[in-house]
Amino acid sequence: MIKQGKCYFTSESVSKGHPDKVCDQISDLILDEILKKDKSARVACETYITRGLVVVGGEITTKTWVDVEQLVRNHIKEIGYTDAKYGFNADTCAVINVIGKQSPDISQGVDVGGAGDQGLMVGYAVDETTEYMPLTLVLSNEILKNLEKARKNKTLPYLGPDAKSQVTIEYEDGEPVRIDTVVVSTQHTEEILDKTGTKITDRSKKEIEAVAILPAIKKWMDKDTKILINPTGKFVIGGPQSDTGMTGRKIIVDTYGGRCPHGGGAFSGKDPTKVDRSAAYMARYIAKNIVAAKLAHECTVQLAYAIGKDEPVGFYVDTHETGKISDQKLADIARKIFPLTPKGIIEHFKLRNPIYLPTAAYGHFGRKDFPWEATDKVKVLQAAAK
Repeated sequence: MIKQGKCYFTSESVSKGHPDKVCDQISDLILDEILKKDKSARVACETYITRGLVVVGGEITTKTWVDVEQLVRNHIKEIGYTDAKYGFNADTCAVINVIGKQSPDISQGVDVGGAGDQGLMVGYAVDETTEYMPLTLVLSNEILKNLEKARKNKTLPYLGPDAKSQVTIEYEDGEPVRIDTVVVSTQHTEEILDKTGTKITDRSKKEIEAVAILPAIKKWMDKDTKILINPTGKFVIGGPQSDTGMTGRKIIVDTYGGRCPHGGGAFSGKDPTKVDRSAAYMARYIAKNIVAAKLAHECTVQLAYAIGKDEPVGFYVDTHETGKISDQKLADIARKIFPLTPKGIIEHFKLRNPIYLPTAAYGHFGRKDFPWEATDKVKVLQAAAK
């Protein structure tokens, strides 16, 4: 919860071409391709990327086969790493497949409908945006989407795939009032460097600001808003050439931008028997419906499971003193309305379908296309609360 008085809160996001996000996408792409042919598959796919190399590992138990190498190369091309000028090339990189099988000690508990692991999962919602997400994260993602669009449609042809954004908003008594600072670091080619070769030109900064930043933030900026573009001066060497990437390292970007606690695990590459993923989606679904029902302005939901057991061992609701009824009553109501077993969650959201690749960039929450973003329990919650 944002504290009372004046304070500044920040969230960041990263583009599809950030090395960690490349890995998340590859892991979820492989999951989707397997689920297309084998809906009962068990998948825990991890990806590692560095200079000229992609390693795909993890534990997968399935009756089908997918061409991991070709999937990896095709998707890296789609992201935009197709030329040596970006430091990584989908056609020339090495791809190593070291995937194994899931331990039978785990599967014997999962086969009967239990959770695939112990752990805690957190969901969150706040009514400061129509997405019921923190404004800082919504704007950070919007800037990056604008950058990607400008790169792909050649409006800004000098951009590379790797980028990061960060938005700091000033709050007064819990309400957002203005953007204080925006930071954008975006990969680019050498053609927009100034004569010193140490920084991009002012003209390029103005183009990036006009095309990608201002359309996202202009409603919230004022004369004192600071916009920092490539603060080190330049960002030519990016992507896997400058930074290794791994699946699951951008969990705050994936979730709520640091606005609430995070659960114990990452999401990408995991089939829905892994409650790290499926129960986190349910926790968001519960929190969002509570806020959409106007039973609270803000809500955090925590679920916890024991490996091999179906019912959660913990269920916690916190409305941060904004609830219309007590948190305990809300928790009691939610337990009766929402399916909380792994099997129930999977069936409710139809999670054995190949829906996961789109989640692997720009966040798993706040996007209406995902089933856990529905607000179809609002009336039921309102009736129960009366």
